[in-house]
Amino acid sequence: MVLRVTKLGEEILRQKAVPVAEVNDEIRQLAEDMFETMIEAEGVGLAAPQIDRNIRMFVLIADDDVRRVFINPQIIKTSAEVCDYDEGCLSIPQIYETITRPEKVTVQALNEKGKPFTLEADGFLARIIQHEYDHLEGILYIDRGDKDFAAKTEAQFKKRAERALEKQKEKEAKAARIAAKIAAKEAKKNKK
Repeated sequence: MVLRVTKLGEEILRQKAVPVAEVNDEIRQLAEDMFETMIEAEGVGLAAPQIDRNIRMFVLIADDDVRRVFINPQIIKTSAEVCDYDEGCLSIPQIYETITRPEKVTVQALNEKGKPFTLEADGFLARIIQHEYDHLEGILYIDRGDKDFAAKTEAQFKKRAERALEKQKEKEAKAARIAAKIAAKEAKKNKK
């Protein structure tokens, strides 16, 4: 099932996620739904807070096309070598910024079967892991770049949210006016 992706400005994206208590069928189904959502949105990674679930879990498919699930992950080592890359995010659509991150990471986590694993990753896979791990800490990629860019992006998304709320209110008001007109016509018709 494709889920709604949370957007910049929604509180859950700034909260630290809580550990998954038990890897069960519900968590496995959530992982499948997250993959479906991520693929539909043309992303490469998706963290649980991005689908409004405050748990420590993310999924990804890097350039090797392997589906990976990380439950209660911990980054235990990062390299001194760093690299730059233009990052984007499904929660901040169509906004990109060059972000510097460690080239390599070592992460420990549970997979969708509840089995522990350790993964040493570099390049694009390492970057996705770090980006998604940040989501579990309430950190967004824009927080790791230029502060002015981050402030402008947050302001832009706040305006978008306000406009969307205004449009929704207008739509509801219009629907209420139409319903009132229909009710008035029905009442008039029933008086006759």
